[in-house]
Amino acid sequence: MSTTAPPNRPQVSLPGQVHTAEGPLDMSGMYVMHHAFRRDLDAFCAAAERTPLEDAATWRALAGRWERFATMLHHHHAVEDASIWPALSERVRAVEGAPATLEAMHAEHATIDPVLARCAELFDAMSTAPDAATREALAEQLTATRDLLIRHLAHEETEALPLAQRHLPLSDWAASEKAAQRSYGLRDTGFLVPWAAEGLSQEALDRAFATVGPTFRLAYRLTRGRFARREAAAFRYV
Repeated sequence: MSTTAPPNRPQVSLPGQVHTAEGPLDMSGMYVMHHAFRRDLDAFCAAAERTPLEDAATWRALAGRWERFATMLHHHHAVEDASIWPALSERVRAVEGAPATLEAMHAEHATIDPVLARCAELFDAMSTAPDAATREALAEQLTATRDLLIRHLAHEETEALPLAQRHLPLSDWAASEKAAQRSYGLRDTGFLVPWAAEGLSQEALDRAFATVGPTFRLAYRLTRGRFARREAAAFRYV
């Protein structure tokens, strides 16, 4: 008895995205997160260069905002490592090049956490005892971090996500998305929703909300104002 393959789903294509993996899995949430990471790193790089040394309040706001960014990125990678790559690995052992790609995802994640921590140290230094040398070191570290993450996201979008589209069942993908949603606490969700939505077109926003249900749309309405005020405080010179 033959079975009909599930149809391809429309996928979002966002600024900075280097490849769109076509297939039956709705990867809107994945691409929205990638867009937010790229957007934030551009903003942090600009803020490090433009924020006046003497503006202690803004440096403190930037340090706090970096902590939230790093938390979102670490959490995103943890979900992939626990829920997506292991399930996919079981199904692509015999696919040429696939095991190496998934091993690289884990290895690249491990290289990112230390550079996030180093940026946090420099932001903390700027918020307590700012000086030109620390600002220069921070700007250089942020640029290196952005370049590292952009390479990783490009690798994931061009190789790992297409593997998932070809080999991961809809049920496994749905389970990974539910696991991700359950793993966010209330405080994290209050930041995650407006943060991920920032800068999206209405079409992309509607598609993203369609994949996560009405609770997230309500959370967006309740939290976007506070989020916008805090963004303005942290990135006031960008």
